[in-house]
Amino acid sequence: MKLDELIEYLDYKDLINFKNIDITGISYNSQTTKKGDIFVCLVGEHTDGHEFAKDAIEKGAAAILVEHKIDGINKKYPQVVVASTRHKIADIADRFYSSPSKGINLIGITGTNGKTTVTHLIQKIFEENHQKCALIGTLGYKLSSNGEYRDAKHTTPQAPELQATLRMIKDVEKIDNVVMEVSSHALDQNRVGGCRFNGAVLTNLTQDHLDYHITMDKYFEAKALLFKRLKEDNFAVINADDDYAQRFIDAVPEGVRKYTYGVKNSADVVAKNIQFSLNGAEFTLVASEKQYKVNLHMNGMFSVYNVLAAITAALAMGIDIQIALKALQNVKGVAGRFEVVVKKPLVIVDYAHTPDGLENVLKSAREITPQDGKLICLFGCGGDRDATKRPKMGAIAEKLSDKIVITSDNPRTEDPQTIITDIIAGLKNVNTESVVVEPDRGRAIELLKTISDNNDVVVIAGKGHEDYQILKDRTIHFDDREEARKVFEGSVI
Repeated sequence: MKLDELIEYLDYKDLINFKNIDITGISYNSQTTKKGDIFVCLVGEHTDGHEFAKDAIEKGAAAILVEHKIDGINKKYPQVVVASTRHKIADIADRFYSSPSKGINLIGITGTNGKTTVTHLIQKIFEENHQKCALIGTLGYKLSSNGEYRDAKHTTPQAPELQATLRMIKDVEKIDNVVMEVSSHALDQNRVGGCRFNGAVLTNLTQDHLDYHITMDKYFEAKALLFKRLKEDNFAVINADDDYAQRFIDAVPEGVRKYTYGVKNSADVVAKNIQFSLNGAEFTLVASEKQYKVNLHMNGMFSVYNVLAAITAALAMGIDIQIALKALQNVKGVAGRFEVVVKKPLVIVDYAHTPDGLENVLKSAREITPQDGKLICLFGCGGDRDATKRPKMGAIAEKLSDKIVITSDNPRTEDPQTIITDIIAGLKNVNTESVVVEPDRGRAIELLKTISDNNDVVVIAGKGHEDYQILKDRTIHFDDREEARKVFEGSVI
């Protein structure tokens, strides 16, 4: 693509050394820049891409996208000056890949918890309806529910990778439906800029990422961007029970079709008469003035909400509810989401890493804990992230569990003991009978065998599907599921 075509609608501030050269790719990492790329000088929290522009040119970059002129660069290399490279990278990526989302039924799922599960459920519904659907999210992307995950570096990839993936899904795989997790970071940083969403789904909004957004209002504003950008005859699906429900509803533009779901409040799709057992959840679904009996293999109130979100999205897309229910009643669950990995004691691994997420998982686990059994929770909190949630998660674990094991999650550059101290600050009582502290996560999981009995329920929270642990100086292989199976060998699923 010629440079003038790439920047035709870019709203740039200045062109320096303009030459209408061929652009063959987009890069923002000088180490992976290839010949013919336009190098985008992203300004991040810790690095400034402008400092690496000359390195990128040495690697073969043909032009650079900048926020200010870089001196000392040969005049044969054009510099395109824009107000924000972080926002404009999405515009040029969409342009370079010829706006792939225009030809796709693209559904965005956002919220603090539940995004991954809801995307998988919607993918299942499409397939039950004899339609192909690709999925993009935390675990990577995959082209069918039975397919392999392909790696993704973020919940929502950076714009060039995202647009390239959408173009591949459309042209190479011939798939017309895509369901995608959309994180608050991706919305705030405009990684999904250029994407034309046909529908948006809100799971919930509770405290998370305040290290980045600072306030809940700013966190809401980031999430709300997905809904504000919907066009006439698109659809919005909103959790009516969420504290921010009305604010999201108010953010939806005129002409967009609105649907709600819930358990506590009046909504278009409602679950009532909910019951839980070791086998899963049962409830009565009320939608379009009809009632349906639902039996799930998945467990917990959060699973009920996730199913309601997926069913409501199906309803919004004109898919028969009976088809949706058939698809969802066969789902066993999603990797690392309330995943049972050991039978005796019942050991559940879950990705819950927020106060609300931990509370939901522990309440669901309590529902299936035998009267003569204990509920034991092992968890930690991530380093270099929102520290204010640590004591809150400690208080929740203490309130809802009989015993807690406090350990490390992904400590990153922080001292694990400092993180643990922050968690302990939320406890009312610290005694060795009910509270165990072990910074080494592997040893902490080993301790579970000594403090649990066969009729107990153990929740290992925080990392879920992750098979790594990020330490100060390195990243190691670590999988909660593998560790639990090793400790309780002979009682695994």
